[in-house]
Amino acid sequence: MKLLVTGGMGFIGANFIRYVRSKQPAWAVVNVDKLTYAGNPENLADLEEGGNYRFFRGDIADYSFMEPIFQRGVDVVVNFAAESHVDRSIQDADPFVKSNIVGAQVLLELARRHAIKKFIQVSTDEVYGSLGAEGKFGEDAPLCPNSPYSASKAAADLLCRSFFKTYGVPVIVTRGANNFGPYQFPEKFMALIITNAVEEQAIPVYGDGLNVRDWIYVEDHCRALEAVLLKGQAGEIYNIGADNELSNLDLVRQILNELNKPDAVIKFVQDRPGHDRRYAVQSAKIKQLLRWRPVYSFREALKLTVNWYLAHPDWWKRVKSGSYRQYYQEWYGGLAK
Repeated sequence: MKLLVTGGMGFIGANFIRYVRSKQPAWAVVNVDKLTYAGNPENLADLEEGGNYRFFRGDIADYSFMEPIFQRGVDVVVNFAAESHVDRSIQDADPFVKSNIVGAQVLLELARRHAIKKFIQVSTDEVYGSLGAEGKFGEDAPLCPNSPYSASKAAADLLCRSFFKTYGVPVIVTRGANNFGPYQFPEKFMALIITNAVEEQAIPVYGDGLNVRDWIYVEDHCRALEAVLLKGQAGEIYNIGADNELSNLDLVRQILNELNKPDAVIKFVQDRPGHDRRYAVQSAKIKQLLRWRPVYSFREALKLTVNWYLAHPDWWKRVKSGSYRQYYQEWYGGLAK
C-alpha cells in the first residue's frame, strides 16, 4: 500500500503517520506538508527517511509540485492538509480558501487522472454548524458552516462529492469531533489550557464558557481513519465522535484539577464572532459498519495528554516562543505573555 498523507507535519497528520508506521509497517508513506506556522518537523523528527517513509515540503495547491508525486505511484490519499484555526479564519479567510478548497481540488484532479484506489478527505464536525441542546448531527444533516474555516471545509466536502458523482473518484469524507493529544499546536484550546496552566499564565475562555464540544483522543481518531481506509465505502461520509461532550469551562476546570492549579487563572474574554454553541455527531454508522469504537475513556486520554505535555516542555515552549506568542498577544490583548 502506498499512502500519500498531506499535512503530515501537523497535529493529526503526524499522529496518523506515527500510528501507521507502528501498526502497518509494510505500508509506504509519502508525507507532503507546506510547513506553515503549525507544521512542525519536530513532530516526526525521529522517523528516518528512506524506504517506507519520505517527506516532501510543498503546497498541495501547486499542481506542478504535486503531479510528480502522483506519477511515482499513489494508492491512497489521506488529506489532512488544511488551515484549521477558526480565529485565524476570522482575521483572514484567504489562506483557508487557498489551502482548504483549492488544495483539495488539485488533489482530487490528480487523484482522478492517476486513478487512485481511495481518497480520504479528513473534514470536521464544524461543517454542520451549531447544534441546540438536544440531539446529534448524523451524516445526512445539512451543511451549515458559520465561520470562514468551516465554510472552506464544507466547500471541500462538496468538491469531494462532485468528483465522486461526476468522475467516479473513490472519495470518502470523514467528519471528526475535536481532537486532543500529543503534538497539538498550542493555539488549540486543550493544548493552550495545559501549557498556560503549567506556565501559570491566564487561560482565556470565550464568552460564558458554556460552548460544548465532543472530544476524541487523537489515537482513536487515527484508528477510525485506518478502519475507513481498509473498509470504508467510496462515496460515503463517516462521522467520528467519542461522546465526550464538555463545556469549555468544564474542560478547563478538569485540566486545572489534573494539574492541581487554581480556577483563578481562568480569564473570560469577549466571545468571538459566529461562535457555535454546541457540536455533537452521531457515530453509529462507523461503529456498526466498520466495527470501530474508541479505545480510550476521556479521563484516561486526558491523563495521557497532560502527562505528554509535562514530559515534553522543550517541544511546546519552542512552539510558543515563536509566532504563537505574537498572535495571541494581538488577539487576546496581551493575555499570553
